[in-house]
Amino acid sequence: MITGEIRSQVDKVWNAFAAGGIANALTVIEQITYLLFTKRLDDLHTAKEKQANLLKAEIEDPIFTEGQDHLRWSRFKDFEAERMFEVYRDDVFPFIKNLNKDESSAFSQSMADAVFVIPKPSLLSAVVDLISEINMDDRDTKGDLYEYMLGKIATAGRNGQFRTPRHIIRMMIEMIAPTPKDVIADPSCGTCGFLVEAGEYLREQYPEMLVNKKEREHFQSGMFHGSDFDATMVRIGAMNMMLHGIEAPDLRGDDSLSQDADSFRDAYTVILANPPFKGSLNYDETARDLLQLCKTKKTELLFLALMLSQLKAGGRCAVIVPDGVLFGGSKAHQKIRKEIVDGHKLDAVIDMPSGVFKPYAGVSTAILFFTKTNSGGTENVWFYQMEADGLSLDDKREPVEENDIPDVLEQWKSRDASAENDRKTKSFFVPVEEIRENKFDLSVNRYKEIEYEEVEYDPPLVILDKLEALEKEIANDLKELRGMVS
Repeated sequence: MITGEIRSQVDKVWNAFAAGGIANALTVIEQITYLLFTKRLDDLHTAKEKQANLLKAEIEDPIFTEGQDHLRWSRFKDFEAERMFEVYRDDVFPFIKNLNKDESSAFSQSMADAVFVIPKPSLLSAVVDLISEINMDDRDTKGDLYEYMLGKIATAGRNGQFRTPRHIIRMMIEMIAPTPKDVIADPSCGTCGFLVEAGEYLREQYPEMLVNKKEREHFQSGMFHGSDFDATMVRIGAMNMMLHGIEAPDLRGDDSLSQDADSFRDAYTVILANPPFKGSLNYDETARDLLQLCKTKKTELLFLALMLSQLKAGGRCAVIVPDGVLFGGSKAHQKIRKEIVDGHKLDAVIDMPSGVFKPYAGVSTAILFFTKTNSGGTENVWFYQMEADGLSLDDKREPVEENDIPDVLEQWKSRDASAENDRKTKSFFVPVEEIRENKFDLSVNRYKEIEYEEVEYDPPLVILDKLEALEKEIANDLKELRGMVS
């Protein structure tokens, strides 16, 4: 966890960017990302140097060649501000922009249209000083620093994109429970919050994974896949993953719903996502196989079709959807719900409180958990109605005692459809036949039983007597008060 002092320094740098005319949060993070990447390159080269010195051999695959010493973070960080600015702008930034141009690194590919926009030497020097003071050897500290910066994105992205709270991501991942053999994807990855947290979960649950050569290589270069139509997001996401120790994720700057991306089918064993809630595509822009599954222009429905297409048989998905997806009455809404329920296996629906995405939005959402089977399999669907997530449901989102997430995880692990099923509680099962009868409506309120408390009132004449007595008491009090002031 980063300290209060570092947070204060980040805030000062953030304010300095604003004073320099750079107020867009994504632009600020992007510029800091380039510097973090620059330092990372120097750290990697230093490690290669130490290994070469230990073996008394030449440096294997050096990052910096002879004559490029001034491009290294450990050198230019001590330059005076004017010289640092010139070296970084004219030499270092072009170097990282063109680094490994022919290789498949997600970061390298996304650097094609990168631009250095820090306006003055004093600001660059301040950011370099901040990064230099942080122990970048600590993966957790680097990750927490980046998470803190990403948390400063305080406005909604395009087409209804919202940054998913980290604790909600963690809950979804613990329920999906990925393993070292999984291939994990997010077709609307943004800053890669789901992929990063999945990596952290795997490190915790399978520490031996990074010792096994085959599993380590899979973790570093074959396990994580993501795409986003915003090249800036891809750059930031790639850096986020690198700072969390995932060196070569497969990240692409494309629209997952388009015809150009239709080659990624039956490819993944786990999908974790929070796709855009609103927006629409023209039919001629959308992959044809998705329209065959669900003919609609609504992106929130098309993404569900996409995930079914991208999963391998037996693959699992956890996806956040707006409430309208659960009960929408259009043909497209009903068809995609029917496909998930009857064509595959719907495992669970978690209804979340509407304040989860504040201060970005007050939209009501739910999480769908399903497994691709290609042959049905839904028998009983587990519903849970969350009322609290450990934070206040207003714009402040401050910590509170009420938190259903531990209970969600406990109930999920011990769920038993054959046990007593009380629909008055937060969690319960609904048989698939009942869901079919309700046109595949998946809203929790459709099936939850509300228990009303019986309240007994006095007979009308007794209530009237009480009112009359109260009026007499008020009249007497007024008469007494009048006598006191006259």
